[in-house]
Amino acid sequence: MKKTIYKYIVWVFIISFIFFLKFAEWREETKNIKLGIFSGSMYDVPTMQSYKIFDEAIDSFTHENKKIKISYEYGVLKNDYSEWLSSKILYGESPDIMVVLEEDFNTFVSLGILEPLDKYMENDSEFNKNLFYEQALSLGKSDSSQYALPMEIDPVLLFVNKTLMKKEGITLDKDNWTWKKFYDVCQKVTKDLNNDGVIDQFGVVDFTWQDLVYTNGETFFSKDGTKAEFDKKGVVEAINFAQKLYNLNHNASPQKEDFDKGNVLFKPFPFSWYRVYNSYPYRLIRYSNFEWECIKLPKGPNGKNSSQLKGYLIGISSKSKNKKVAWKFLKKLVLDKEIQGDIFKYSQGVPVLKEITESVKANEELKKYNPEENISIDKRILSEIVEDSVISYKFKNYEKILKQADLNINQMIYENKDIESSMPYLNKELNNLINKEL
Repeated sequence: MKKTIYKYIVWVFIISFIFFLKFAEWREETKNIKLGIFSGSMYDVPTMQSYKIFDEAIDSFTHENKKIKISYEYGVLKNDYSEWLSSKILYGESPDIMVVLEEDFNTFVSLGILEPLDKYMENDSEFNKNLFYEQALSLGKSDSSQYALPMEIDPVLLFVNKTLMKKEGITLDKDNWTWKKFYDVCQKVTKDLNNDGVIDQFGVVDFTWQDLVYTNGETFFSKDGTKAEFDKKGVVEAINFAQKLYNLNHNASPQKEDFDKGNVLFKPFPFSWYRVYNSYPYRLIRYSNFEWECIKLPKGPNGKNSSQLKGYLIGISSKSKNKKVAWKFLKKLVLDKEIQGDIFKYSQGVPVLKEITESVKANEELKKYNPEENISIDKRILSEIVEDSVISYKFKNYEKILKQADLNINQMIYENKDIESSMPYLNKELNNLINKEL
């Protein structure tokens, strides 16, 4: 009898406990997560599927998490996004998860708008930062802390007009691609074709002194953003070389239209532009009159074949009431293999997961754009470019101070001033600007 009563009590307890759990689950309110995104491409190129990746990610995530609802405001254009997001933050309506534009990142960090992610990354056994390209993660860092994660990245490549190269009988040493070899090729192709005294065929367009600084293994400021470093030897070398390239054209100024017409051999382009303008119908509209391929930028005496890396950053609001759920969705965006694979399908960037970018499927997706042709860039080259890319260490008013430097340096180049003697004065001026802003 006692055993029967005991069993009865145990079963009542078990059933009551199960009922309690189900009741608690039933009573649990649906968590509403707001997502801040914009319509159109991050990279200012044509796109018809700007919401596709997010829609599929939301469907997958909410299917796995029935009590979570994720929504976003439709139709916010990229050009209006910063103002729209700032207004939401100002009125206490900040999205829980938000895309963070490069020009907003430093401001948001300094104002405490973004939640530091280090503790989430360290305490989550599912998160493995080694799966990412190291440089990609660095895009979302400030003062060694992670404030945003990249969903995709956009490295810079060097476009080569293969038709013009063949016409001039030029071959490239891609395995040992240096400034010197680049200059020799540019010198050979730069010509006055109609003998009117004006250069009308050029070696390169839009290869800036900033690009050259990166390819010589340098950046513009110290990591902590307290000091300008434009007087360093590597930076001076880069600007000297930019001046040397400019002088090749004898005061003629090549434009983007010259490249479009097939009259320029080289032009740096973001990978996103390659994705769009190597595909139908945009290729027919823009670059149908010549064949082209993508290679690495030439390396300087002290650098690698490096270029600047940009990315599609996503962060969590420090004011969010659902940070754990927001982290869970953010983690899915950057770590889920299907979502990362969708980047090659629906976007123009490069997946941040090395495994996806270096997979066989990567070449398959790249091949789909022009199935009748060879791939203009393969996954190996693309991966190497990302790994060798350079991150600019940003700080408050970074863009403002760099713009001032750009104006001064371009004037030095155009007026053929002595770069080595001019840079210490410019560096002092820029340091004064930085100290005023600190």
